[in-house]
Amino acid sequence: MTAGRSRSQGAGPSLADRGQVRIAWADGQMPVLRSIRERFARERPLDGLRVAACLHVTSETANLLRALIAGGAQAQLCASNPLTTQDDVAAALVDRFGVGVQAVRGEDADSYAAHVVALAARAPQVTLDDGADLLSALHAGDPAWSASLLGGTEETTTGLVRLRALEHDGRLRCPVLAVNESLAERTFNDRYGTGQSTLDGILRATNMLLAGRSVVVLGYGWTGKGVALRAKGAGASVIVCEVDPMRALEARMDGCEVMPALDAAERGDVFITVTGGRDVLAREHFERMKDGTMLANAGHFDVEIAVDQLAELADARRQVLPLVEQFEVGPRRLNLLAQGRVVNLAAAEGHPAAVMDMSFANQALCVEHLARDGAALEWRVLPVPPQIDREVARLKLASLGVRIDELTAGQRAYLTSWRS
Repeated sequence: MTAGRSRSQGAGPSLADRGQVRIAWADGQMPVLRSIRERFARERPLDGLRVAACLHVTSETANLLRALIAGGAQAQLCASNPLTTQDDVAAALVDRFGVGVQAVRGEDADSYAAHVVALAARAPQVTLDDGADLLSALHAGDPAWSASLLGGTEETTTGLVRLRALEHDGRLRCPVLAVNESLAERTFNDRYGTGQSTLDGILRATNMLLAGRSVVVLGYGWTGKGVALRAKGAGASVIVCEVDPMRALEARMDGCEVMPALDAAERGDVFITVTGGRDVLAREHFERMKDGTMLANAGHFDVEIAVDQLAELADARRQVLPLVEQFEVGPRRLNLLAQGRVVNLAAAEGHPAAVMDMSFANQALCVEHLARDGAALEWRVLPVPPQIDREVARLKLASLGVRIDELTAGQRAYLTSWRS
C-alpha cells in the first residue's frame, strides 16, 4: 500500500505518530524555515496557490510543506527517488497535515513514474523539483496541465541540465528559479550537507574505516569539494578525477592528487561519483579495480555508475549486507552501495536538518516570489534573486544570535560612486 496516497489509504496511526515525531525533531533544528512559516501564517502570501513538489520525502521536506501550507498553499508531494522516502513521514503528512502524498519507499519504476504524472495532471501553478521529473512530465503531457504554470524551482545540477536543454529547444513554458545555483544552496547544502551525509551513508552501509584508505572523488564541483574535505578529515588520501581544467587545478591546489579516472581505478579503495553525468564509472574502470573496492554514487540519478556494465562483467552477484551488493569479477569482489542510487539518502538520512533549513528556506521564499511575480518573468532558467539569498543568511545569523556590522551612509556612497 502506498503510504499517503489519500487519507483513506494512509498507513496506520502508529506510523503517522512516528512520522510526526520525526518532523517535530527536524523542525527543532530548522529555525530559519520556522520563522518563515510563522510569517507566512500571518501574511498568507500563497493563498489558494496550487503547489506540487517532487522532492525526497523526508522530515525536512515535511517542514517545507508545512511552511507552504501555512502560507495558504494547496500542497501535493511525490518522491524524487524511490529509495529515499520515509514512509512514516509520508503517513504523517497525509494524516496530520492534509498533504496529498504519492510515495512509498522502494516503489518500482512504473509506480514512481505514475506518481509523478499524477501530480502533473493536477495542473499545479508552482512546482518544486529535485531532478526536473515533475516539470518534464508537465511539458511532455497534456498541454492543459501546464496552462496555469507560474513557474518552478529546481535544486539539482542534473535537473538544471535537463531544463536548460528544454529552454535551448524553445520548449520551456515557464520561468524556473535555479535554486541549486544560489549561493546559500551551493555553500551550505552542497559543500557541508552532501559532504557530511555522503560519508555518513557509506559508513552506515559498510561500517568501514576510512583512515588510511584511498578515496576517489569523481567530480570537484561544490559537492565534490565537500566530499573530499570530509574524507580527508576522516584520514583518507583523496584522489580527484575531473574533466574541467579549472576544477582539476583547484583540487591540486587543495592538496588532492589529480589524475584520469582510468589511472585512479587501479589505486582507489572507495569511489564516489558526484558529477551529474552518466557512465562515469564503466566497464573499463571496473576491469582495473582492486579486490574489495567500494562503489558509491552521490549524484542525483543512478546513472553515474554503469551498473548494467558491471553486471555483464561479473561472474556472480549477491547481497552481502542490506545496502551492499557484491559483484564477483574473476578473483576480485567489487561492492556496490545502495544500488548505485544517491548514497547519502538511500543509505542514510540525507543532509542534516540544519543544512536543509537554509535550502528549504530558500525554496519557500522562491515560491513566494513566483506567486507574486512569476507571471511577469521570462520563460527561462533564471538565477535566484540575490535578496532571497541575503534574507536566508540574515535569518540564519539571527537564529544563531550573531550580529554583524552595517555600512555607514558614507561607506555606501563610496562603494557606489566613481568619484574619490
